[in-house]
Amino acid sequence: MKNDKIENIEELKQIAKEIRKGIIEAVYNGKSGHPGGSLSIADIITVLYFNEMNINPENPKDNNRDRLVLSKGHCAPALYSALANRGFFDVKELKTLRNIESRLQGHPDMKKISGVDMTTGSLGQGLSAANGMAIAGKLENRDYRVYCILGDGEIEEGQIWEAAMASNKYKLDNLCVIVDNNNLQIDGTIEEVMSSYPIDEKFKSFGFQIINIDGHDIEEILKAFEVAKNVKGKPTCIIAKTVKGKGVSFMENQVGWHGKAPNEEQYRIAIEELRNANN
Repeated sequence: MKNDKIENIEELKQIAKEIRKGIIEAVYNGKSGHPGGSLSIADIITVLYFNEMNINPENPKDNNRDRLVLSKGHCAPALYSALANRGFFDVKELKTLRNIESRLQGHPDMKKISGVDMTTGSLGQGLSAANGMAIAGKLENRDYRVYCILGDGEIEEGQIWEAAMASNKYKLDNLCVIVDNNNLQIDGTIEEVMSSYPIDEKFKSFGFQIINIDGHDIEEILKAFEVAKNVKGKPTCIIAKTVKGKGVSFMENQVGWHGKAPNEEQYRIAIEELRNANN
């Protein structure tokens, strides 16, 4: 299923640009959504769906496929854009985001959308689900991997740390957690709301192998996943330093873009910036 994976870094950068454009198209047309955190994970999710994960749009329920749990489910526009660009459904459908009759609602629904491995939205619960998938893989002697994207604000939830204990207890070396460390959540900076720093030391103390990366450097992301695959006997946590709203100048590092849609003029500017971006 990975014969069509893309290894060229420049090509992956171009795909990430298309995924960002899809995010803006979706949120603008839906008149609602979460562009900031969706844009910050665009490079990570590009590498996952176009290089790293063992998936097949023509057989989305294959028992041997790799799984992704987008625990920060409000960033569904990034997931939807990746799935559409990967061929799970038509890119044109992104414009139906949050329409009452659309299957592309504000949070992903595994029962309605091809390629979605877990329904998410209530923050803090995704790692528990990912643990279950990873444990099932061990019990069934399957070699698939499970990826779980967490928000740095989300890890203020206590259930994350209960789940982290279980990840270590069951030696889930088929599990890779990615923390989107863009340092902003709905009410402000992580430090202002409820500091989870140092994130790497916390996960290390729970028995995880730690990898710190620039979450917008495609080469670093590729290398991190390669390292993670070779970790044995314990789970891996990649701490990805990112910029909320990455790729759209007026959205970058602005907490106000956590959960609102651009107006027509802002939409036009955002698409133009992405279209003309160098990477």
